[in-house]
Amino acid sequence: MRWRGLLLIKRATPPPVKKLFILLSVICLFAPASASAADYKPKYPELADGSKQYAAFPIPAEKYPAVDGGLWETLKSRVEADPFNLAATLIFFVAVLHTFAAGYFTKLAHKYEHEHDEELKKRGPLDADHPNGVPEVSFRGTLFHFLGEIEVVFGLWVVALGGAAIYYHSWLDFELYLSKDRVFTEPLFVVVIMAIAASRPVLRVAEKLMSCAAALGKGSAAAWWLSVLTIAPLLGSFITEPAAMTIGAMLLARKFYRLDPPPRLAYATLGLLFVNISIGGTLTNFAAPPVLMVASEWKWTTGFMMIHFGWKALASVLISSVAYFLFFRKDFPNGLAAEGMADDATRANWQERETPVPAWVTFTHIAFLLWTVYTTHFPVLFVGGFLFFLAFVIATRHHQNEVVLRSPILVGFFLAALVVHGGCQAWWISPVIRALSSDALMFGATILTAFNDNAAITYLAAQVDGISEQAKYAVVAGAVTGGGLTVIANAPNPAGQSILSRFFKGGISPLGLALAALVPTVIAYACFTFLPSGHDKVPNHAIPLSEAVSLPTPSTDE
Repeated sequence: MRWRGLLLIKRATPPPVKKLFILLSVICLFAPASASAADYKPKYPELADGSKQYAAFPIPAEKYPAVDGGLWETLKSRVEADPFNLAATLIFFVAVLHTFAAGYFTKLAHKYEHEHDEELKKRGPLDADHPNGVPEVSFRGTLFHFLGEIEVVFGLWVVALGGAAIYYHSWLDFELYLSKDRVFTEPLFVVVIMAIAASRPVLRVAEKLMSCAAALGKGSAAAWWLSVLTIAPLLGSFITEPAAMTIGAMLLARKFYRLDPPPRLAYATLGLLFVNISIGGTLTNFAAPPVLMVASEWKWTTGFMMIHFGWKALASVLISSVAYFLFFRKDFPNGLAAEGMADDATRANWQERETPVPAWVTFTHIAFLLWTVYTTHFPVLFVGGFLFFLAFVIATRHHQNEVVLRSPILVGFFLAALVVHGGCQAWWISPVIRALSSDALMFGATILTAFNDNAAITYLAAQVDGISEQAKYAVVAGAVTGGGLTVIANAPNPAGQSILSRFFKGGISPLGLALAALVPTVIAYACFTFLPSGHDKVPNHAIPLSEAVSLPTPSTDE
């Protein structure tokens, strides 16, 4: 019975079937390849970077024949080499469009649920006399709620991607693509780090840290707003961006969003949070996913990041936060932050209690957090650590709140789906990166990031041979700059969206988010472009497709 409290979803424990469905979905998604997969021979056994690829799709960049001409000719030849490329990209962009329609599907869900409730009032529930009867639900309403969940959208369209893969290739290729060629370590990591970062002892520590800054503004909602949006993003450079996003979003929910700010301020806050988190992790070389993808390959140390990125990110965070604070100062709710204005019922809420957490409990939680960060690349270690964390929560449950797994699991599902879709987009993203000059590359990376995870953008850039130092800087700066424009642009964004979406009527509008993030994105772009760095002396030149990477013609036996 003790374990039941750990799987609390929202306020009430869901039916066992629902919990089982969620857990089995995650197990199936992250399950390792079956033993029989080891008997399959890779389609591409010796790639230039030393890796192997088991599935026939997507064709590795080095296996495409060299093409005379520009970018259009290159893309055209790659579609002709494998028409699945075009199908996969069309499916991906339909999924992106689906996110813009999520609010409409949510409204339809509410409509069907209302009609269902009216029908129940007329005829009465079928199981009204059963003591343990489950309330009737609207199938159509539930279906459209499912279609309106942004975290679910890309996972739904993986089904369509699988159909296209089977049509153009085979079921075996699709199976090998998921089980052998895709790595789901990051989604697993985000699930674990979100759950630990959202625990009561960790949140209390972060709250105390930011309360020191908020005290300068006498603990007002505006003071909390400013302290969270400046301090939490910078914490991301040390505890990773997903953890910083979780802490920042939960504190904003408690101290700011519960006061029902005007919609334009609510969106401005969300856009600023996403942009600041995206660039705030660049003070070190291990915390931001787009930096982590290239740090080892390009030998970028934490010192390098601090000199060329970190101080510029700090400047951008401060400028954007202060600018938004001054512009929206008249829109902030009056008075103290939410807890200071709470009524007796809120104060009595167990989840919001003010009783102190013993230092040894807090230190243990921080140790679990640091262990997860340290073992980022080893799922067997950080998942094992998470199981010990759950046991510790049970042993100290009077100091804890329930470990809420619904949001972390949905976010993990979202990121896993992006891993699946993103692996099929290299055929067009990589040539675009190679064809641009350094100046255009930063702008191009910023725009591309809005339509794909920024870590995928930098990963593809790391595969390009002969890329200049200035171009390296440009692609990473552009990737982190555009990380707040959409939910899919940066891995931690789905975590913030999941935590804060309940404060937006009809869900978070993708267009509203993009507009809200535009100004801080421009400020970040200006800081990374005009503030001085060592790359200013590197010649700016385009990298021709023919020179950027060797593109041998595939041999006939492949």
